[in-house]
Amino acid sequence: MDNQVPPLGDYNALTLNVPLCEAVERAGAGWAMDRMAALGAIVGSREARHHAVRTDSHPPVLHRYDAAGERINQIERDPSWHWLVDRTLDFDLHGLTMRHGLSNTHAARAAMILLWGEVSLPTICPVSANYAMVPALSVEPAIQRQWLEALTTTDRGKLAFAGASMTERQGGSDIRQTATVATPQADGSYVLDGDKWFVTCPWADLFLVLARAPGGLTCFLADARQGGFFTERLKDKLGWHGLGVGEVQLRGVAAQRVGEEGRGVGAIMRMITYTRLDVLLENCASIRTGTLRAIHYARHRTTFGRRLVDQPLMTNVLTDLALESEAATAAGMRVAQSYDVPDSQYGRIALTLMKYWVSKRAAPHAAEALECLGGNGYVEASGMPRLLRDSVVGSVWEGSGNIAALDVLRAIRSGGSAFDAFRDECCKARGGNRSLDSELDDVFDDAVAWAASEDAEWTARLMVERLALVLQASLLMQTAPNAVADAFCHARLANRGATYGRVPLSSFATEILDRALPA
Repeated sequence: MDNQVPPLGDYNALTLNVPLCEAVERAGAGWAMDRMAALGAIVGSREARHHAVRTDSHPPVLHRYDAAGERINQIERDPSWHWLVDRTLDFDLHGLTMRHGLSNTHAARAAMILLWGEVSLPTICPVSANYAMVPALSVEPAIQRQWLEALTTTDRGKLAFAGASMTERQGGSDIRQTATVATPQADGSYVLDGDKWFVTCPWADLFLVLARAPGGLTCFLADARQGGFFTERLKDKLGWHGLGVGEVQLRGVAAQRVGEEGRGVGAIMRMITYTRLDVLLENCASIRTGTLRAIHYARHRTTFGRRLVDQPLMTNVLTDLALESEAATAAGMRVAQSYDVPDSQYGRIALTLMKYWVSKRAAPHAAEALECLGGNGYVEASGMPRLLRDSVVGSVWEGSGNIAALDVLRAIRSGGSAFDAFRDECCKARGGNRSLDSELDDVFDDAVAWAASEDAEWTARLMVERLALVLQASLLMQTAPNAVADAFCHARLANRGATYGRVPLSSFATEILDRALPA
C-alpha cells in the first residue's frame, strides 16, 4: 500500500541510541556494553513488543477464594508478564549493583533500565524494589545479611520479590497519618495489623511496611509468605496495566523492625532514594520511546509531495523532541553515576530535581510524539496511547511534583555541601553558551534567596524548573555536540514556552535527528 509507514521490525535499541552509548562510556561503564547490546537486541525485537502489548491488555487477576470457599489470595499474571520479568532477571537488573569486582554498576544498570523501559515500563517495578530494598536494609546489617541472597540471587527458585507498603486510605504522601499498628512480641519481633490502600506488586514476598509501634512511626520488614497478608482488590489504573497494585489487609503479619522505633520515615526513605532513581530513568525511557517512534514515522510518511520529516515545522517539532530526549538521558545517567560515588553530595539535589522535571515532561512529550503520527497515533495498535497512559505515572509515584519540589526546598534550606556541589557541577559549563552563562550568573543566588523567603513554597515549582533546566543545559554543554547544546539552551533558556517546536532556525536539525535515530 502506498504511503504506509513500515513497522520498526527488529532493531537493537542500544546501537540506535547514540547519546546513551556516549553516556555509558563517560560513566565508566563501558565494560557492560556487550551485555547492553544483548539486552538492546531483545528490547528492539518484535517478540518483546508482542509480550509488552499483551501484558497491557491482560492485566493480573485476583483470585480471593478457591472452589471450596477457602481464602487463597492468589494473583494470576499473564505468561507474557513472566516472560518479560524473566528477561530483566537474566540481565541482573535486580542485583547487579551488589556484584563484587565490577565498577560503576549503578551507571551500567541505569543504562539497561533506560533500554528496557523502551519496551516495558511496568516490569521495571519488581526489579526496582529488589534493587532498592538491599540498601534500605543496611540500617540493620544482620537483617540485610539474612535476606541479601534471596533478594539478589539469579536462581528463580530462590529469589524473593520485594515491595513496599506505606500509603493508607486516609493519607497519600502524608505518611504521618499511618494507622497500621505494630505490636511488640516477647522474642523481639512484631505483629502488624492494619490496611494499606496502594501496594505495588502485592504478589511479592517481602515488604517494607510503615506502622505505629509504641515508640512512634517505624519501618518493618514483613514476609507475606508467613500469612496474614490479604489482597482485597486490584486497582483499575490509568496505565501500567500489567502491574498489579492492590488494597491489602494486614492481619497478624509477623515482622522484623528495621531501624529504631520512631525513625520509620528515615529508614524507608533509604528505599525511596533508589526507587526514585528508577522512576527518573523510566521517564527518560518514555521520552526516548516517543522520540524514536515519531522520527521513524516522519521519515517514512509523505505529505504534500515530500517526506514528513522534511516539512520545516515538523522538522522543528521532531528536533525539539530529540533535544528533550538527549537532555533527559544525559541527566538520568549523570544522576545514576553519582550513586557509584560513596557519599556523593551532587546526587542529593540532582536526583530530586530531575525526578520532578523529567516526570513533568514525559506526558506532554508522549502527547506531542503521538500527534506526530496524526490519527494513526491515536489508534491503540500504534502503541502511542499506551505510551501516553504509562508516561503519567512517574509524576505521581515516589513523590508527586509538589512533594519533589518541596524536597528540593528542604535540601537547600538544610545547608551543607549538597547545594554547593550541585552549583559547582553546573558551573563547569560556563563560557560555552551566552544564554546558559546568563542563567548561571543569577540562578544560584536566586535559589538561595528563594529558599530563605516566606513564600518559597508558593513559587517552588518555578525555581525547581529553572534549576533543572540549568542542570540539563550544563550537561549537554559539556558532553553533547554544539548543535545539540546550543539548540537546547536557545529553546529552553532563551526562548521558554509551553509547546515543542521552538528550536531556532540555525540549528543543525539533521545532525540532532541522526543522533536520536541514525538514518
